[in-house]
Amino acid sequence: MSGRTKIIAEYLWIDGYTPTANVRSKWKVLDGKVDGLDDIPAWGFDGSSTRQAPGDKSDCALQPVAYYPDPIRGAPHILVLCEVMNADGSVHPSNTRAKLRKLSEKHAAQEPLFGIEQEYTLLENGRVAGWPKDDGTFPRPQGEYYCAAGADNVAGRQLVERHLKACLDAGLAYAGGNAEVLLGQWEYQIGAVGPLEVCDHLWVARWLMARLGEECGLTVTLEPKPMKGDWNGTGAHTNFSTKAMREPGGMKAIEEACKKLKKRHEKHIAVYGAGNDQRLTGLHETCDIHTFRYGVSDRGASVRIPLATAKKGCGYLEDRRPAANMDPYRVCAALLKTVCG
Repeated sequence: MSGRTKIIAEYLWIDGYTPTANVRSKWKVLDGKVDGLDDIPAWGFDGSSTRQAPGDKSDCALQPVAYYPDPIRGAPHILVLCEVMNADGSVHPSNTRAKLRKLSEKHAAQEPLFGIEQEYTLLENGRVAGWPKDDGTFPRPQGEYYCAAGADNVAGRQLVERHLKACLDAGLAYAGGNAEVLLGQWEYQIGAVGPLEVCDHLWVARWLMARLGEECGLTVTLEPKPMKGDWNGTGAHTNFSTKAMREPGGMKAIEEACKKLKKRHEKHIAVYGAGNDQRLTGLHETCDIHTFRYGVSDRGASVRIPLATAKKGCGYLEDRRPAANMDPYRVCAALLKTVCG
């Protein structure tokens, strides 16, 4: 019907690759306005091409769960985040969001809040951005790159700035960012919001970074240890609190949470990202992967209690164990299950 608004809806979903999943997307043209999720139709895809179905039964379903303004195509176009379902409507095994959704409902009374610090490393033609080009040399040792400025100290800022604006235009809970300790490494923060929202926003932010990187000739890697040797790894520190932690006297609840986390350390490590053993060595601001400790203002601890929280007597804790390539749905689910369960 001529004259009707055409809306390009970019459908996003998480694939079935293990141990590290990826964001996939494809687009559909919709007729008319979108005033809510009910106006966005369910869709499907070939699961045999994403390790989510065999070739003889390849259909998987996409169920829209959230949508955002598309900052790349502009209004009125949208990004649509979806859960993956089986053809019969049941939850697909790769759908880690569904488990978190149930846990979020179960523990809603404790009002959990999360903030995730997503570190990442930029690559240019397979080499870390800003590093010498295939001549066997290395950049200066770490020290001057963290929160730095200047062409000798940072690389890829054009993409970082475009990503910042895109996340804000999409309405994501983007809270800040900075250049990191390794040259070519950066960080952005999502939060502090509820468990489903922080994970949804992080996956969309990851997709936006990859998509914008196409236009800048830069690739994003979330490998926990992008460069071997005396260089920092790449993490996704996860900040967490409950209502009890944020109220006066909340330090007691924070310390109780840390004791619970210690008892389930190995179960958390199992879902905190592939290759994390290369990062959690006890060096470069990490605790050894086999050790759990917590402390105030200790950036080498498994869990850090911020100095401001200790001084105030309430606030939040920072779980420093998750790797950059972790699935946030699984990390937040583990924290809810251990601390709130």
